[in-house]
Amino acid sequence: MKIRFGYEIVYECPQPTPMIVTLSVHYTRVSDIIVPDYMIADPPVPIAAYRDTFGNWCSRIVAPKGSLRLSTDALINDSGLPDVVAPRAKQTPVEELPDETLQFLLGSRYCETDRLSQIAWHLFGKTPSGWDRVQAICDYVHKHIEFGYQHARPTKTAWEVYHERAGVCRDFAHLAIAFCRCMNIPARYCTGYLGDIGIPPPDEPMDFAGWFEAFLDGHWYTFDPRNHTPRIGRILIARGRDAADVAISSTFGPNRLARFKVHTDEVVEANKA
Repeated sequence: MKIRFGYEIVYECPQPTPMIVTLSVHYTRVSDIIVPDYMIADPPVPIAAYRDTFGNWCSRIVAPKGSLRLSTDALINDSGLPDVVAPRAKQTPVEELPDETLQFLLGSRYCETDRLSQIAWHLFGKTPSGWDRVQAICDYVHKHIEFGYQHARPTKTAWEVYHERAGVCRDFAHLAIAFCRCMNIPARYCTGYLGDIGIPPPDEPMDFAGWFEAFLDGHWYTFDPRNHTPRIGRILIARGRDAADVAISSTFGPNRLARFKVHTDEVVEANKA
Protein backbone atom coordinates (compact mmCIF):
# COMPACT_ATOMS: atom_id res chain seq x y z
CA MET A 1 0.00 0.00 0.00
CA LYS A 2 0.93 3.67 -0.31
CA ILE A 3 0.65 6.13 2.57
CA ARG A 4 0.58 9.90 2.23
CA PHE A 5 1.98 11.66 5.27
CA GLY A 6 3.25 14.99 6.46
CA TYR A 7 2.93 17.89 8.88
CA GLU A 8 2.43 21.61 9.21
CA ILE A 9 4.02 23.31 12.21
CA VAL A 10 4.08 27.07 12.80
CA TYR A 11 6.27 28.78 15.39
CA GLU A 12 6.10 32.38 16.51
CA CYS A 13 9.43 33.75 17.76
CA PRO A 14 10.09 37.23 19.25
CA GLN A 15 13.72 37.03 18.14
CA PRO A 16 15.91 34.80 15.91
CA THR A 17 15.85 31.37 17.58
CA PRO A 18 18.11 28.36 16.90
CA MET A 19 16.27 25.02 16.65
CA ILE A 20 17.07 21.33 16.24
CA VAL A 21 14.22 19.62 14.41
CA THR A 22 13.75 15.84 14.19
CA LEU A 23 11.04 15.30 11.60
CA SER A 24 12.66 13.26 8.82
CA VAL A 25 11.64 9.67 8.22
CA HIS A 26 14.15 7.21 9.71
CA TYR A 27 16.91 6.03 7.38
CA THR A 28 15.65 2.44 7.65
CA ARG A 29 12.61 3.46 5.55
CA VAL A 30 14.47 5.42 2.87
CA SER A 31 14.10 2.69 0.24
CA ASP A 32 10.30 2.82 0.70
CA ILE A 33 9.95 6.55 0.02
CA ILE A 34 8.21 7.51 -3.23
CA VAL A 35 7.92 11.28 -2.69
CA PRO A 36 10.63 12.50 -0.26
CA ASP A 37 9.63 14.24 2.96
CA TYR A 38 11.71 17.36 2.31
CA MET A 39 11.13 19.97 4.99
CA ILE A 40 9.83 23.23 3.52
CA ALA A 41 10.45 26.39 5.52
CA ASP A 42 8.37 29.54 4.97
CA PRO A 43 10.00 32.00 4.96
CA PRO A 44 13.01 30.10 3.55
CA VAL A 45 15.89 29.58 5.99
CA PRO A 46 19.16 27.64 5.67
CA ILE A 47 18.79 24.02 6.81
CA ALA A 48 21.78 21.92 7.89
CA ALA A 49 21.26 18.18 8.40
CA TYR A 50 23.18 15.71 10.55
CA ARG A 51 22.73 12.26 12.05
CA ASP A 52 22.67 12.05 15.86
CA THR A 53 24.25 9.35 18.03
CA PHE A 54 21.14 7.15 17.67
CA GLY A 55 21.18 7.34 13.88
CA ASN A 56 18.25 9.77 13.61
CA TRP A 57 18.24 12.46 10.91
CA CYS A 58 18.10 15.94 12.47
CA SER A 59 17.96 19.42 10.97
CA ARG A 60 19.46 22.64 12.33
CA ILE A 61 17.77 25.95 11.57
CA VAL A 62 17.55 29.46 12.95
CA ALA A 63 13.93 30.57 13.03
CA PRO A 64 13.63 34.25 12.11
CA LYS A 65 11.84 36.81 14.22
CA GLY A 66 8.12 36.45 13.58
CA SER A 67 6.39 33.43 12.08
CA LEU A 68 8.06 30.28 10.69
CA ARG A 69 6.06 27.55 8.97
CA LEU A 70 7.60 24.09 8.58
CA SER A 71 5.80 21.56 6.42
CA THR A 72 6.09 18.47 4.26
CA ASP A 73 3.80 16.26 2.20
CA ALA A 74 5.30 12.91 1.23
CA LEU A 75 4.44 9.43 -0.02
CA ILE A 76 5.80 6.07 1.08
CA ASN A 77 5.36 2.40 0.24
CA ASP A 78 4.27 0.15 3.09
CA SER A 79 3.83 -3.61 3.33
CA GLY A 80 0.32 -3.19 4.69
CA LEU A 81 1.12 -5.83 7.30
CA PRO A 82 0.50 -5.34 11.03
CA ASP A 83 3.29 -5.26 13.61
CA VAL A 84 5.17 -8.54 13.91
CA VAL A 85 4.05 -10.85 16.73
CA ALA A 86 6.62 -13.45 17.88
CA PRO A 87 5.28 -15.15 21.02
CA ARG A 88 8.18 -17.62 21.11
CA ALA A 89 10.88 -14.92 21.20
CA LYS A 90 13.12 -15.55 24.19
CA GLN A 91 14.81 -13.15 26.56
CA THR A 92 18.58 -12.84 26.13
CA PRO A 93 20.65 -13.04 29.33
CA VAL A 94 22.32 -9.72 30.11
CA GLU A 95 25.82 -11.19 29.77
CA GLU A 96 24.99 -12.27 26.20
CA LEU A 97 23.41 -9.03 25.01
CA PRO A 98 25.13 -7.13 22.16
CA ASP A 99 27.09 -4.13 23.39
CA GLU A 100 24.90 -1.65 21.50
CA THR A 101 21.78 -2.75 23.43
CA LEU A 102 23.19 -2.17 26.91
CA GLN A 103 22.40 1.55 27.04
CA PHE A 104 18.73 0.60 26.67
CA LEU A 105 18.88 -1.31 29.98
CA LEU A 106 19.80 1.81 31.94
CA GLY A 107 17.66 4.48 33.52
CA SER A 108 17.10 7.69 31.53
CA ARG A 109 15.45 11.10 31.82
CA TYR A 110 11.86 9.83 31.73
CA CYS A 111 12.40 6.18 32.74
CA GLU A 112 13.57 5.89 36.35
CA THR A 113 14.55 2.26 36.68
CA ASP A 114 15.94 2.82 40.16
CA ARG A 115 12.56 3.97 41.50
CA LEU A 116 10.51 1.35 39.66
CA SER A 117 12.71 -1.75 39.97
CA GLN A 118 11.12 -3.18 43.12
CA ILE A 119 7.63 -2.53 41.76
CA ALA A 120 8.49 -4.18 38.44
CA TRP A 121 9.83 -7.35 40.04
CA HIS A 122 6.79 -7.54 42.31
CA LEU A 123 4.42 -7.22 39.35
CA PHE A 124 6.25 -9.27 36.72
CA GLY A 125 8.83 -11.41 38.50
CA LYS A 126 6.68 -14.54 38.21
CA THR A 127 5.65 -14.05 34.57
CA PRO A 128 7.35 -16.22 31.91
CA SER A 129 10.43 -14.51 30.52
CA GLY A 130 10.73 -13.29 26.95
CA TRP A 131 7.80 -12.19 24.80
CA ASP A 132 5.23 -13.16 27.44
CA ARG A 133 6.86 -10.88 30.00
CA VAL A 134 6.91 -7.86 27.68
CA GLN A 135 3.31 -8.58 26.76
CA ALA A 136 2.38 -8.79 30.45
CA ILE A 137 3.98 -5.38 30.96
CA CYS A 138 2.02 -3.92 28.05
CA ASP A 139 -1.20 -5.53 29.36
CA TYR A 140 -0.65 -3.94 32.76
CA VAL A 141 0.14 -0.47 31.39
CA HIS A 142 -2.81 -0.52 29.01
CA LYS A 143 -5.20 -1.64 31.76
CA HIS A 144 -4.04 0.69 34.52
CA ILE A 145 -3.24 3.94 32.67
CA GLU A 146 -6.06 6.19 31.45
CA PHE A 147 -5.44 7.87 28.11
CA GLY A 148 -6.31 11.54 27.62
CA TYR A 149 -4.66 14.61 26.08
CA GLN A 150 -5.68 16.57 29.17
CA HIS A 151 -3.19 14.42 31.10
CA ALA A 152 -0.23 15.47 28.93
CA ARG A 153 2.68 17.16 30.66
CA PRO A 154 6.14 17.52 29.10
CA THR A 155 7.94 16.80 32.37
CA LYS A 156 5.94 13.67 33.31
CA THR A 157 8.13 10.62 34.04
CA ALA A 158 7.38 6.90 34.19
CA TRP A 159 7.35 7.07 38.00
CA GLU A 160 4.73 9.81 37.87
CA VAL A 161 2.69 7.93 35.26
CA TYR A 162 2.63 4.88 37.51
CA HIS A 163 1.29 6.90 40.44
CA GLU A 164 -1.04 9.24 38.53
CA ARG A 165 -2.49 6.41 36.40
CA ALA A 166 -3.03 8.73 33.41
CA GLY A 167 -1.16 10.02 30.38
CA VAL A 168 -0.73 10.11 26.62
CA CYS A 169 0.98 7.62 24.29
CA ARG A 170 4.50 8.68 25.24
CA ASP A 171 3.67 8.14 28.93
CA PHE A 172 2.37 4.63 28.21
CA ALA A 173 5.61 3.89 26.37
CA HIS A 174 7.83 5.37 29.09
CA LEU A 175 6.28 3.27 31.83
CA ALA A 176 6.49 0.08 29.77
CA ILE A 177 10.10 0.85 28.81
CA ALA A 178 11.06 1.42 32.44
CA PHE A 179 9.42 -1.85 33.51
CA CYS A 180 11.17 -3.77 30.71
CA ARG A 181 14.56 -2.37 31.68
CA CYS A 182 13.91 -3.24 35.31
CA MET A 183 13.31 -6.83 34.15
CA ASN A 184 16.64 -6.83 32.22
CA ILE A 185 15.02 -6.45 28.79
CA PRO A 186 16.51 -3.69 26.58
CA ALA A 187 13.81 -1.27 25.47
CA ARG A 188 13.98 1.92 23.38
CA TYR A 189 11.52 4.71 22.67
CA CYS A 190 10.17 5.31 19.14
CA THR A 191 8.30 8.21 17.60
CA GLY A 192 6.70 8.52 14.20
CA TYR A 193 3.51 8.55 12.19
CA LEU A 194 0.71 6.12 12.96
CA GLY A 195 -2.47 6.54 10.96
CA ASP A 196 -5.86 4.97 11.54
CA ILE A 197 -5.41 2.34 8.86
CA GLY A 198 -7.54 -0.74 9.45
CA ILE A 199 -9.37 0.71 12.46
CA PRO A 200 -12.28 3.11 12.98
CA PRO A 201 -11.00 6.71 13.01
CA PRO A 202 -10.89 8.27 16.49
CA ASP A 203 -12.44 11.60 17.44
CA GLU A 204 -9.12 13.20 18.39
CA PRO A 205 -7.00 15.15 15.87
CA MET A 206 -4.02 13.26 14.46
CA ASP A 207 -0.66 13.61 16.20
CA PHE A 208 2.75 12.00 16.10
CA ALA A 209 2.73 8.70 17.99
CA GLY A 210 4.99 7.16 20.61
CA TRP A 211 5.64 3.44 21.05
CA PHE A 212 8.63 1.27 21.97
CA GLU A 213 10.78 -1.63 20.85
CA ALA A 214 12.05 -4.47 23.05
CA PHE A 215 15.11 -6.58 22.26
CA LEU A 216 14.28 -10.29 22.32
CA ASP A 217 16.03 -13.27 20.72
CA GLY A 218 18.41 -11.08 18.73
CA HIS A 219 15.74 -8.77 17.26
CA TRP A 220 13.97 -5.51 18.10
CA TYR A 221 10.18 -5.97 18.21
CA THR A 222 7.51 -3.28 18.23
CA PHE A 223 5.16 -2.96 21.21
CA ASP A 224 2.44 -0.37 21.74
CA PRO A 225 0.84 -0.35 25.20
CA ARG A 226 -1.37 2.61 24.29
CA ASN A 227 -3.12 1.00 21.31
CA HIS A 228 -2.49 -2.54 22.57
CA THR A 229 -2.96 -4.24 19.22
CA PRO A 230 -0.74 -4.81 16.16
CA ARG A 231 -1.17 -1.83 13.87
CA ILE A 232 -0.66 -1.19 10.16
CA GLY A 233 1.35 1.64 8.65
CA ARG A 234 3.83 2.81 11.27
CA ILE A 235 6.34 5.25 9.78
CA LEU A 236 9.33 5.58 12.09
CA ILE A 237 10.97 8.97 12.55
CA ALA A 238 13.38 8.44 15.45
CA ARG A 239 14.53 6.11 18.22
CA GLY A 240 16.24 6.87 21.52
CA ARG A 241 16.39 6.11 25.22
CA ASP A 242 13.17 8.05 25.82
CA ALA A 243 11.29 11.07 24.45
CA ALA A 244 14.12 13.43 25.43
CA ASP A 245 16.27 11.89 22.68
CA VAL A 246 13.67 12.17 19.93
CA ALA A 247 12.01 15.53 20.50
CA ILE A 248 10.27 16.81 17.37
CA SER A 249 11.90 20.18 18.07
CA SER A 250 14.39 21.53 20.56
CA THR A 251 14.32 25.32 20.68
CA PHE A 252 16.99 27.58 22.14
CA GLY A 253 15.04 30.74 22.83
CA PRO A 254 11.49 31.96 23.49
CA ASN A 255 8.81 30.79 21.06
CA ARG A 256 5.15 29.91 20.75
CA LEU A 257 3.70 26.93 18.90
CA ALA A 258 0.98 28.62 16.83
CA ARG A 259 -0.12 25.67 14.67
CA PHE A 260 0.44 21.92 14.72
CA LYS A 261 -1.10 19.52 12.23
CA VAL A 262 -0.14 15.97 11.23
CA HIS A 263 -1.62 13.79 8.50
CA THR A 264 -1.07 10.17 7.50
CA ASP A 265 -3.57 8.34 5.32
CA GLU A 266 -3.69 5.32 3.05
CA VAL A 267 -3.82 6.26 -0.61
CA VAL A 268 -6.79 4.44 -2.12
CA GLU A 269 -6.07 3.75 -5.76
CA ALA A 270 -8.80 3.21 -8.31
CA ASN A 271 -9.22 -0.40 -9.47
CA LYS A 272 -7.52 -1.02 -12.78
CA ALA A 273 -9.57 -2.60 -15.55
